[in-house]
Amino acid sequence: MRVVWLDGSADAVAALDAAVASALDGGEAVLPLNSADPSAPALLAGMAPGTPEEPGTAVVIATSGSTGAPKGVLLSPSALTASARATHDRLGGPGHWLLATPAHYIGGLQVLVRARLAGTRPAYLVGDGFRPDDFAAAAAPVLSASGPAYTALVPTQLVRLLDDGGAGLDAARAFDAIVLGAAATSPKLRTRAAEAGVRIMPAYGMSETASGCVYDGVPLDGVRVELDADDRVRIAGDVLAHGYRLAPELTAESFADGWFRTSDRGRIHADGRVEVLGRADDVINTGGVKVSAAAVERVLGGQPGVRDACVVGLPDPEWGEAVVALVVTDGAADSSGLRAAVRAELGPAATPKRLEFTAELPLRGPGKIDRSAVKARLAI
Repeated sequence: MRVVWLDGSADAVAALDAAVASALDGGEAVLPLNSADPSAPALLAGMAPGTPEEPGTAVVIATSGSTGAPKGVLLSPSALTASARATHDRLGGPGHWLLATPAHYIGGLQVLVRARLAGTRPAYLVGDGFRPDDFAAAAAPVLSASGPAYTALVPTQLVRLLDDGGAGLDAARAFDAIVLGAAATSPKLRTRAAEAGVRIMPAYGMSETASGCVYDGVPLDGVRVELDADDRVRIAGDVLAHGYRLAPELTAESFADGWFRTSDRGRIHADGRVEVLGRADDVINTGGVKVSAAAVERVLGGQPGVRDACVVGLPDPEWGEAVVALVVTDGAADSSGLRAAVRAELGPAATPKRLEFTAELPLRGPGKIDRSAVKARLAI
């Protein structure tokens, strides 16, 4: 297994791009890691790089750890290319790509795979942080090329482009499609993007499905989605990983009979559209009533002045668990009004017992809310 350390430079991304190309052609498997992540050495040690790789593996991608300890997902050349081809088919054909998210996560790495299959050269947005002017500069060669132009972002990045309203937003408008993944796209963000003339494609997927596999509620060609008896989402298709590195028991638990069992609850509508309702473990049992944290977040996020929200359950001597919320606002929202809105739509049990405001939510990985950090803050 070849380890590629990504240090925020274009040279490092180019080295990864070349290594992935070789791996897709049957060469040595690649493990991309973030050199700025203090946990990366321990993660590397846990994956035992000297151990022979499982046959058929092109890339070992580390999960963000949002559902526990990071895992090494084993992806074959066929899974990666099946995802890339199906994405191009859904977006409107092969095109030119801008890499604007970290390439050590699957959403960024797939940009490299898609460009490789399209026969185009990707542009890179590198460096620390995300600045709209830098995004515009990095997008310029992609937007000036002949053919469709695509990029992939996380919702936080899109919000910053919309808030800035300058050259970065102009560049975003010029893309034929922006795949939006890693976190849920709120109705409010959909509306803002549409009003600004930005063409987004919300995507649901994970490392185990070689990136997004359900686009705007519709599974990609070759992908099947169904629900377990407890409404847990299961996914099948050529995009699936073939397990976790050095974890046969975990592999057997998650992958069986051609299906991957996710940690998410869902709903499938009559027209076949898939709706993800939130993580299966985000249910808060308060006073004997089960409350979906995701449902409370959707109500809070839909209120005027609210930019983002995270809802968690904290131990409570009276209620067992108390519903508490950390909310990002533009200053136009107040806690009593927000609590009243939740009560009116979801009932008294779902109403946050405590609600605090913050300038931004803590994030981890490619743009997911760090719920452990939120719990730690609200527990004080």
